[in-house]
Amino acid sequence: MCGAYLLGMDHLGEFRRAALELGIPDDEISRFSRHLRLSIGLSVGGASAGGSVVGQLGGLPRLPVGMKWPSAGEVPLPLLLSVDCGALPRVDGFDLPADGTLLFFVDQEKDCVDDSGKYARVVYVPDGTETEVAKAPGSAWVRERSDVSAELGAELPLWLQEAEDEDWHEFWEDLDWEDMSPFQQQLVRYMERDLPHLDELRALAHGLWPSGAGVVIGGYADDEVINSLAEQTLAGREKAGEIPPIPVAQWHSHLEEEKHRLTSEWISLAGEARCYEAYFTSFVIRHDDLAGVRVDRALAVTGFEAP
Repeated sequence: MCGAYLLGMDHLGEFRRAALELGIPDDEISRFSRHLRLSIGLSVGGASAGGSVVGQLGGLPRLPVGMKWPSAGEVPLPLLLSVDCGALPRVDGFDLPADGTLLFFVDQEKDCVDDSGKYARVVYVPDGTETEVAKAPGSAWVRERSDVSAELGAELPLWLQEAEDEDWHEFWEDLDWEDMSPFQQQLVRYMERDLPHLDELRALAHGLWPSGAGVVIGGYADDEVINSLAEQTLAGREKAGEIPPIPVAQWHSHLEEEKHRLTSEWISLAGEARCYEAYFTSFVIRHDDLAGVRVDRALAVTGFEAP
C-alpha cells in the first residue's frame, strides 16, 4: 500500500511511544504511520482567544509594490486566505516555503461552474519583498477579515477513515465482498492482515491531533478532486495508447487504483470544509511543485453543497 509524506521524527516518536503504551506492535505502528498525515488547521476562535496569528481569512492582501490585484480578465479575484509560512507549524515532508506569504484568491461562484482554472490563483510573496496593502479595484468583492491561529490535525486517506456519517462514500459501507472490485478487496485484506489495531491507532492519532478546522493547510487532497484527476488520467492514457482500452466492468477497479496512486502524488495546499448551502474551494498541488515553490501550478476546485 502506497504511503505519503511521513511524520517528522518528533511527531512520529510521540505517536509511536503512545501506541507502544497501548500494547500495539512496533511494525504495525510503522505501517499505520505511513498513511498518517498531519495538516494545519486554521481557527478564527483561536486567534481571538490569544493564539498566535498566522494569517487571515478575507480582507485586503499585502502584495508586492506595483503588483496588480490578481484577476481573470476584468474580474478581480477576492482574497480567500493568506498565511505567513514562517509562522505555521512545521510538518516534515510537507514542503511549504520556510518563510514568505501564500495568498489564495478565488471567485467561488464563477470557479464553481468554470473548470478552466482562471478564476483562482495562488500567489507566493518571498520574505524581504517590499509590499503594501493593496487597494481593492472598484468592482472587487472584499470578504470580511478574520485573523486565524493554527494547530495540527491528523488526517487519513478516505479508505482508512471511520464511517461516521451518511455522506461517507460507499467504499466499504453496504458492499458485500463479491461486489467489491479486486483492488478494494486488496485494501480490505491489507487492513485486516496488517492493521488489526486500526481502530485504536486511528483513535490515538485523532486524540493527539484533533482535526475539524474550517480551513486546513496540507493533509489529503479532497476525494472528489482526486477522483476527477484519476478519471482524466486514465482517459488520457487510453486515448494516447499508453494502456489498452479498459472494459466497462473493470473501470471502477482501475479508477480506485489510480486514485490510490495519485493520493501519494498530490497534496492539499489549502481547503475549506464542506458546508451546506455554501461554496467551498480546495487547492491541491503535486508534492514536487510545492517543493519547487511552483504554486502557480496548484489546481483549484470549487463546489457547492445543497441539501
